[in-house]
Amino acid sequence: MSYVSDVLNAVIAKNPAQPEFHQAAKEVLESIACVVEDNPKYKKNAILERIVEPDRQIMFRVPWVDDGGNIRVNRGFRVQFNNAIGPYKGGLRLHPSVNLGIIKFLGFEQIFKNSLTGLPIGGAKGGSDFDPKGKSDNEVFRFCQSFMSELFKYIGADTDVPAGDIGTGGREIGYMYGTYKKLTGLYEGVLTGKGLTYGGSLARTEATGYGLVYLTEEMLKNAGKSLAGMTVTVSGSGNVAIYAVQKATELGAKVVTMSDSNGWIYDKNGIDLKAVKEIKEVNRGRLSDYAKYRPDAEYHTTGSVWSVKCDIAFPCATQNELNLSDAATLVKNKVLAVAEGANMPTYPDAADYLIEKGVLYAPGKAANAGGVATSALEMSQNSQRLSWTFAEVDAKLKNIMINIFGQMNENAERYGKKNNFVLGANVAGFIKVAEAMLAQGPQ
Repeated sequence: MSYVSDVLNAVIAKNPAQPEFHQAAKEVLESIACVVEDNPKYKKNAILERIVEPDRQIMFRVPWVDDGGNIRVNRGFRVQFNNAIGPYKGGLRLHPSVNLGIIKFLGFEQIFKNSLTGLPIGGAKGGSDFDPKGKSDNEVFRFCQSFMSELFKYIGADTDVPAGDIGTGGREIGYMYGTYKKLTGLYEGVLTGKGLTYGGSLARTEATGYGLVYLTEEMLKNAGKSLAGMTVTVSGSGNVAIYAVQKATELGAKVVTMSDSNGWIYDKNGIDLKAVKEIKEVNRGRLSDYAKYRPDAEYHTTGSVWSVKCDIAFPCATQNELNLSDAATLVKNKVLAVAEGANMPTYPDAADYLIEKGVLYAPGKAANAGGVATSALEMSQNSQRLSWTFAEVDAKLKNIMINIFGQMNENAERYGKKNNFVLGANVAGFIKVAEAMLAQGPQ
C-alpha cells in the first residue's frame, strides 16, 4: 500500500463515525500524493500523520438558562489543528448539526485555506450544537457568556483567534468579546468579525462573498471569459450568498436563485437583493416571503437551485449540498464554472464529474478564503491600532484572491493537471505548511 493509503486508513480507524472528516482528509491527501511521492522527506518526517492529527481537541459543557428559567445544556468545541505558520484561526459555528467530526473537517480544511491566503495564520475551528434561531437576545447572550467562560482559557490574540461562521454573526461575536474582555481584562484582537465601534474591519461582512466572485472572475479571465452577461445560480441566503449576489450583480451577471433551509426562489429577472436583505437580515425571516416583494418570482419547497439553467453556480449554503445528479444537471445545462462559497458543499463524486467534464471548478478552500483573509487583515489592524478604509481592505482582498487563483493554477499545471484546481489548491496549501513543519522539527 502507498504512504497516502496507509495514512487514510489510519484516519478512518482512529476517527470512527466522522464521515465529513474522512471525506476532507481523503480529498486533500489523494490530491497531494504526487507531491508526497516526489519528496521522500515528507514520509521520513511523518508529515501526513502529523497534519491529520489536531494539536488538541477541546470539548466542553455549555449550560445556560432560557427565558423560562430552565437550564439548558449544549456542547462546545474548539479543535486547534495546526499552527505551523501562525496562530490558530477559524470560525465558531452555532448550529444543531455541529459535532466533533464536523468541526474536525472544517478545522482540517482551514489549515490549507489559511495557507493559501499567504498570511501567517494556522488552522482551527470551533462551535456548538446550540441553535440561535428562535432564541431571544437574552438567551443568546447567556449562551455566549457560558460558552466563552470556558473557551477563553484556550484563545488569545497571538494564540488562537476565532471568528464568525454559520449562526455566529455580529451579535454573537459582540457578546463573546464582551465576556472575554471581562474575564481576562484584555482589550485585544482575540475575535474577528467584531463591530466597527470596537475593532472590527470594514469589508469583513462582505469579504467571503466578494472574494468568491473575485476568484471566479479571475478563473474566467484565465479562460478568456468574464462574469458580465452570465446567468448565475446561488444556494444559501446567509452572509456569503448575499454578498456573492451583490458583487456578481455589480460585475454584470444576473443572479436568479437563492435558498434557505425551507425552500428556494427563482427570479428570472434577477434577484432583488434589497428584498432578500430585509427578509434575512432585518426580519430574520424565510425566503417564502420573497413573493411579497416580487410576485412573479417562483418559490419551491422541493427540487434544488441546480435544476435552473445557468452559466455559473455558487454553492454557498453548507457541506454536501451538491450531489452527482445535480452535477450532471449542471453539465447538461452547459454550466461553465462552479465555485464554492460554502465549505465542501460538493460531494466528491460530483466534484470529480465536474472536473472530468471540463467545468471550471474552484474548491471552497480557495474560493471562500476571502473571509478568513479579511479576518487576518482585521487582526493586523487590531495589532497596529489602525483602521483601514473599505476601499483599502477591498483592494487587499481582491489581490489575495487573484494570488490564490494564481497559486492553484500554477500548481495544477506543474503537475500536469491543467484546470484541476482541487489538486492545485491542495498542493499549494500543503507545501507551505509542510515546509514550516519540517523547519520546526518533529513536534
